[in-house]
Amino acid sequence: MKRMLMLAMLGLFSVAMLGGCNTVAGAGKDMQKAGQKVEDKAEDCSDGKC
Repeated sequence: MKRMLMLAMLGLFSVAMLGGCNTVAGAGKDMQKAGQKVEDKAEDCSDGKC
């Protein structure tokens, strides 16, 4: 019984870690897109005509 409980907890932990990695990767992509938009706007405004 103790072994089954440990295997179940290990499985849940593994799933949580994999889900967390995907979440962090998605957040990184969102931040990258936001940064790109800011950079594009800064380039548009570089001549002082915003």
